[in-house]
Amino acid sequence: MLVEKEQIELRKRLKKVAGQINGIDKMIDEGRYCIDIIQQILAAKAALNKVALMIVESHAKSCVVRAVKEDHGDESIDELMNVLRQFNK
Repeated sequence: MLVEKEQIELRKRLKKVAGQINGIDKMIDEGRYCIDIIQQILAAKAALNKVALMIVESHAKSCVVRAVKEDHGDESIDELMNVLRQFNK
């Protein structure tokens, strides 16, 4: 579970990503150079990946640790690994 400090940081980052997405939409409307648009898409994707990794880290440090202590860590680790595999698709 995310603590308040983490939630605040994540919301800040997500607002930045939302701004990037809006900027990409505007670039498309303006007929901007394709490579410039792609670079902005890559920047937004990287920012979203950072948000996801922050959540994964928090999950590992809280939920997975708790699951291990409660003797059902294998299930929690399997779940986490399945999510991490999605990053490679």
